Amino acid sequence: MKVLITRKLPRVAIDLLLKNNIAVQVHDSDEPIKFRELVRYGKDADGILSLLTDRIDEKIINRLEKCKVIANYAVGYNNINTKVAKAKNIIVTNTPDILTDATADLTLALLLSVCRRVIESEMFTRSNKFTGWQPELFLGIELKGKTLGVVGAGRIGRAVAKRAAAFGMNIIYFNKSKKTEFELELNAQKVSLTKLIKKSDFVSLHLPLNSETHNLINSKKLELMKPNAVIINTARGEIIDENYLIAMLKKKRIFGAGFDVYQNEPKINKQLLKLNNVVLLPHIGSATFEARSAMAELAAKNIINVLKGLPPITPVEL
Repeated sequence: MKVLITRKLPRVAIDLLLKNNIAVQVHDSDEPIKFRELVRYGKDADGILSLLTDRIDEKIINRLEKCKVIANYAVGYNNINTKVAKAKNIIVTNTPDILTDATADLTLALLLSVCRRVIESEMFTRSNKFTGWQPELFLGIELKGKTLGVVGAGRIGRAVAKRAAAFGMNIIYFNKSKKTEFELELNAQKVSLTKLIKKSDFVSLHLPLNSETHNLINSKKLELMKPNAVIINTARGEIIDENYLIAMLKKKRIFGAGFDVYQNEPKINKQLLKLNNVVLLPHIGSATFEARSAMAELAAKNIINVLKGLPPITPVEL
């Protein structure tokens, strides 16, 4: 049996596969694997360990002659055409829960950085412009007593809310289903998306990207935000109308925004780079030693189970 790993990963994944007598072909690069290479090495692979940067569409899947499983090294799987995979009896798995804490921590880091103007202040200090304490130097926004609107109350959204509650924030959320235990624990309130955006001081996005969530936070929704509101996106860039949000930020229509993901990732809109009321990160939501190693381990275990004829640990519902 043979597995293709489409990018350099923590060694634990390779070691686990080899230990189970599975040959490994690694695209040993920091750059995404190209179409031709993916076809060349994947056509006779029994399994693929893919990354969210790998577009595994119908053209690719139809060329995977032996593939039984595609293990995505991510929680999201919008990079994979799951319908075609299902039609070819290919199991798709992901890595849920493992990166919950890492992403929730980063969401709060982004929120604090925007509210307290950390990046601006740090660059100001590095430029030797600090001449002493001033009463109105880099005034920001406190978190206590503010309302956090969580868009998507899955594992990560609830973890963010729990951290926010520790800062003394009030929690409202938008989600398809009611989360009774979540409401009882944090006194959270389920509201419509329109009401959430109107009432929230801070909006944090935690939805998967699909046909329903694409451009969900559009111009009409963005216009409902408070003048001093902050929006944070650690989900997927395409959930927001990025161009309209940039226009609002340029006009100081809202206080600021924090980005870990982008509409045309890895390309970043050049207008964002010129703004001082945003914090821009290179998609590092799960970038901790602990999370990335555990993700690699889970992806490898999913592949091993499927190739041994056992149920996958974390299958995607197709």
